[in-house]
Amino acid sequence: MTDPSGTGSNRARSSESPVRARDVAPAGGVAVVEMFTSQGCNSCPPAEEVLTEIERDARKRGQPVFALGFHVDYWDYLGWPDRFADAAYTARQQAYARAFGSGQLYTPQMVVNGTVEFVGSDRRRAATAIASALTGVAAAPLALSVEDAAGATGGGHRVMVDYQTERPPERAVLNVAIVERGLVSDVARGENAGRTLRQDNVVRAFTSVGLDAERGRVELEVPPDLDPRQASVVGYVQNDGDKAIVGAAAIDVSAESG
Repeated sequence: MTDPSGTGSNRARSSESPVRARDVAPAGGVAVVEMFTSQGCNSCPPAEEVLTEIERDARKRGQPVFALGFHVDYWDYLGWPDRFADAAYTARQQAYARAFGSGQLYTPQMVVNGTVEFVGSDRRRAATAIASALTGVAAAPLALSVEDAAGATGGGHRVMVDYQTERPPERAVLNVAIVERGLVSDVARGENAGRTLRQDNVVRAFTSVGLDAERGRVELEVPPDLDPRQASVVGYVQNDGDKAIVGAAAIDVSAESG
């Protein structure tokens, strides 16, 4: 199936091997798994299941693996506007396409630590990329704390995230996302018409800031329907040039927001 943007192809494939990075010694490595997806794409639900498995397995094993589902907006023209889609997430995928030298967009696309990309439903590739990432060393360790603050415009609220890192590279950026688990959508139109989709690790708010100092605060405005009991803050330090991710951390919103 072809990506409706005309910029690439939907190359969905699948594998039956489990999504696990087995027997990885704690060596300070992290794995940030970004997936570009859409409710309008019928090849995306299997990849979203993979992303859910990745996050659940990492939580169970206590591994520093962080899953984020970025919903792009270029499938919306089929008649189903993805309620989680944002043009900024499409722009983020475009930036990766330029960095990879492909110039192509497709869904579902998975990117691990900003440097390895493949079809998001490929369990074997995901397991291999995550295992490789965990054997490395995070060059810029990161710590986060979070504070919930009411009163944002539009009925939402603000989440304040304090960060502390070490040795960030020049021209590094700090990406901060709020992801939510257990979201259910009844899709009425588009390629998934008639399906009920359950999605995890959906990015509900996102920002990138230049790392001018080793500590600071980031403020995000989140939608009013966010359930803090099912939400986490994920932060990751990324080189602005080659897009390599060199540090990451996460904290549950409910851990401090109550």
